[in-house]
Amino acid sequence: MLVIAGTDSSGGAGLTRDVATLTHFGTRALCAVTAVTAQTDAAVTSVVTLPAMLVRAQIEAALATARPGAIKIGMLGDAAIVAAVSAALPPREAAPLVLDPVLGASSGGELLDAAGRAALRERLLPRTTLLTPNIGEAATLLAAPPATDEEEIVAQGRALCALGPRAVLMKGGHAGGPLAVDWLVAGEGAVERFSAPRLPVARRGTGCTLASAIAAGFAAGLGLIAACEQAKRHVTQILRQSA
Repeated sequence: MLVIAGTDSSGGAGLTRDVATLTHFGTRALCAVTAVTAQTDAAVTSVVTLPAMLVRAQIEAALATARPGAIKIGMLGDAAIVAAVSAALPPREAAPLVLDPVLGASSGGELLDAAGRAALRERLLPRTTLLTPNIGEAATLLAAPPATDEEEIVAQGRALCALGPRAVLMKGGHAGGPLAVDWLVAGEGAVERFSAPRLPVARRGTGCTLASAIAAGFAAGLGLIAACEQAKRHVTQILRQSA
């Protein structure tokens, strides 16, 4: 499986979490690094994006090495890298693509600027099999206020689907209530809900973990719903171990 993402010096998120997740599921990782960050659990202190041509070369070399069963994209950094990734990706039918729109760090700091977000909407969303935004990321991509209830969450998921993804998983981990609910929206079709008890623990990197676990499910031949169910169980287990 091909992972395109940035590094996190704390090991809490980014490529480190992606590879650890793929290893858990027995999935080989091909990697393309987009950016190097210096961060702790409290703050991002420095970010350096790699040259776009180098990011593209990494992807092309990875694809020449092996045909990935799925692709997962995390942090991109800037518009030039978004364009390079889009140009290097294989056709949509070649491999399912899970896009986790990393717009900012949990510890604070912008990780994709306005030009990068515009490029992501234009170039990558139409190639995406599953988009996995949290409520804040969905609102940012739509230039809308954050959704405050299930009706608004589902409506924003449908609005994102209209931009090109085949499906959108609206993550509710940052919402309130006794249950952590994620909503799977595919166009105008029925909505699937994935629920787990909301645990009294905060852990960075759960978005990376969830998206990578879904992509690992795709690579193993699972369908959309089964891959999301497996990933939700995996993240819940990790949070329980941290509680």
